[in-house]
Amino acid sequence: MNYFNTLTPYTLYKEIREGNYFVDKTLMLEEIMEGISSPNKYLCVTRPRRFGKTVIAHMITAFLERGIDSDSIFHNLKIGKSSGYAAHLNQHDVIFIDFSNMPWNCDSYQTYINFIGNKLVDDLVAQYPECDIVPEHGPWEAFDKVFARLGKRFVFVMDEWDSMFHNSIFTKEDQAKFLQFLKLLLKSKGYVELAYMTGILPIAKYSSGSELNMFVEYNMATSIKYSEYFGFTEKETTELYRRYELLEKSPQVELEKLREWYNGYQTANGEKIFNPRAVICALTSNQIQSYWTSSGPYDEIFYYIKNNIADVQEDLVRMVAGEAIPVRIQNYAAVSMDLETKDEIFSAMVVYGFLSYYNGEVSIPNKELMIKFEDVLTNKKMGYISKLALESERMLIATLKGNTEEMEQILSFAHDTETPILNYNDEGDLAALVNLIYLSARNEYRIEREERAGKGFADFVLYPNNPHADGIILELKVDQSPEAAIRQIIDKKYDLKFKGRLGDRGGYTGRILAVGMAYDRASKEHHCKVVEL
Repeated sequence: MNYFNTLTPYTLYKEIREGNYFVDKTLMLEEIMEGISSPNKYLCVTRPRRFGKTVIAHMITAFLERGIDSDSIFHNLKIGKSSGYAAHLNQHDVIFIDFSNMPWNCDSYQTYINFIGNKLVDDLVAQYPECDIVPEHGPWEAFDKVFARLGKRFVFVMDEWDSMFHNSIFTKEDQAKFLQFLKLLLKSKGYVELAYMTGILPIAKYSSGSELNMFVEYNMATSIKYSEYFGFTEKETTELYRRYELLEKSPQVELEKLREWYNGYQTANGEKIFNPRAVICALTSNQIQSYWTSSGPYDEIFYYIKNNIADVQEDLVRMVAGEAIPVRIQNYAAVSMDLETKDEIFSAMVVYGFLSYYNGEVSIPNKELMIKFEDVLTNKKMGYISKLALESERMLIATLKGNTEEMEQILSFAHDTETPILNYNDEGDLAALVNLIYLSARNEYRIEREERAGKGFADFVLYPNNPHADGIILELKVDQSPEAAIRQIIDKKYDLKFKGRLGDRGGYTGRILAVGMAYDRASKEHHCKVVEL
């Protein structure tokens, strides 16, 4: 058997279940069971890459499919207490298809789709020889014949449904044919008991003449339903971390670092969630680092940034500075990557997991993704922005030395560079510039924007990774003096962020530098001041 009640999902889910860092998401099965043989039996759940889509698909298959006994996996989990547990456990014929699995010699759409169709038909011929299936008639004819002769119905679980949309060997015409294939296989078919489809891209239901408009879609940005079953919550991550502390002989990972690096995505109901793959990799490897991989569609997304389509670079700089950017999330067809507006581009970046969306705004969720955007900013194809970013190492050295003359020269260079982001209408414009010219500091500092400190909010606080290095508090002013900025830092006691409860320095032994940075719109001059607190 290949797709019919296959053993693979059960085996792989069992491995996850028995692993050190398993998180119980089985209550999702209760909601899935409600859709079986109901008008709501077509479900498409999309999530960014590495958010547990395949694990959930394996879980659904392992729980429902006949031919195995998965009670040993599930009875001690949350779903084991469900009233529908016994009625559905291993009681359904499941067709599980991972559309990313291709024949080894695949060089065309026809080879790909014949591979899938033939495996489906071969399974049915082997399982139901009495139905006189004619292989040449195709898979939906075979399913129709089994349903008509025996009344058999099937649950379809389809993982990586959008795989071919990320593969360069397939054309847009091939993609349209694939949507037609799925329609003929699933739409208005009596043999379909449930169809659960998962992937990254939304289906093409929003385009005219869509083939799959029977599916109800649930994404992370705008759909509350199923939101708690993908990614790790704060509570789940904390529990995993406690497990890690018991398992690891010499723990090198701090819980706060997990939050800084991998948290920050948000569900439609406002709950922040962690990237699950990154968390597990960090705990398993006993090391905080970037576990994000980029290829395929990610290169396409960054094409729009590097070429500044719809002037997205200005907003990107502001997001790297810590700002959230208003956006109207767009539902676009899976067959289209021809993005023309900021809303479309940022919506695609949310879909792929590069940005987090909540309450009408997009932002960079965490340090793991911030690093990727910083790499983009320093790319030579970014023109003036990369030139400013490359000045950042010199700016940090000048700041630590208190060399205000050099700091002002770098700021003047930035101002003299013709850029759309430097209108200097307010401190927000200046903040975007400051972020660029301190970009290299992120290698040695954790930079917080609008950080609550003392009696107010400091514009920027740079916390050194090395507790013996110097901390920096930076305040910005337009049409005021740098001395006014320094006074604000002192009067509002922003340096308390570096001090512990008993007045010590919270583990920091280096200096604390107050940096005032001002721009005079009349004279078009920058002025800086650095004071040790």
